[in-house]
Amino acid sequence: MSWLQLVFESNREQAPALEDALLELGALSVTLQDSADEPVFEPGIGETPLWQATKLLALFEAGQPDIEQQTNALIDALQQLIKPLPAWRAEQLEDQAWERAWMADFQPMRFGERLWICPSWAEPPDPSGIILALDPGLAFGTGTHPTTALCLEWLDSQPLQDCVVIDYGCGSGILGIAALLLGARQVIAVDNDPQALLATRDNAERNHIAPEKLTTYLPEQVPADCSADVVVANILAGPLQSLAPLLTRLTQPGGRLALSGILAEQAETVAAAYRPAFALQPIVQRQEWTRIEGVKSH
Repeated sequence: MSWLQLVFESNREQAPALEDALLELGALSVTLQDSADEPVFEPGIGETPLWQATKLLALFEAGQPDIEQQTNALIDALQQLIKPLPAWRAEQLEDQAWERAWMADFQPMRFGERLWICPSWAEPPDPSGIILALDPGLAFGTGTHPTTALCLEWLDSQPLQDCVVIDYGCGSGILGIAALLLGARQVIAVDNDPQALLATRDNAERNHIAPEKLTTYLPEQVPADCSADVVVANILAGPLQSLAPLLTRLTQPGGRLALSGILAEQAETVAAAYRPAFALQPIVQRQEWTRIEGVKSH
């Protein structure tokens, strides 16, 4: 069996209506993708954020006998429902094992010298390395974005043995779990999304982390006397600026801090919020993203 896939270059405002129209016309599935490499970070509860440039891929069972005729009929119908219709193209896809085809895109990734992020179905390339099992789709944050990679590489370079680590804005828990696998004694994971905390606990269990080694909190639940040897926060520049007093308090004197989720043009502004309390290292940049790191001086 073959399939007809219609691909539309849409936008944030038009995408929901276009998705509804495609499903109404019989699409078996509609997939929404980033069309301009624009990061969308963790949504608030009940929110479904979209990219400004949003690509839609609609899959139909190919009609017989003429797929071109089917395409024209679908486009004619869409033009009655969506005005103006965005740019589009049609693709004919041959049948394959779709449930396994997507897995080929996710391969083991190394961060630093020791740490590997591996999907559960892949054989670790270095059995002697430190392996973190994390399947794409189970949670947000798999190491593919430069901000996550910057934090993972930093953790891999740090002496974490017997340290208490706070992962603020934990998402999938990837940073906190990596810290535990790298030798941390305890991780405190904080996020304002209860689903993130659930994902963090699930991923910790998947990596055979003892439950008592990882504690999860909503921000308002963090104990007043909480502090850590290492604090890592991969969020956004604005929240990191407003969180500077809190993250400073959570870091013990002599403790280490790493911040990411910061665009290059925002880095100096964020660094200025932490410089009074931290001896900061030179800012590290990966593509347009940066990492700020330092040691608390008092």
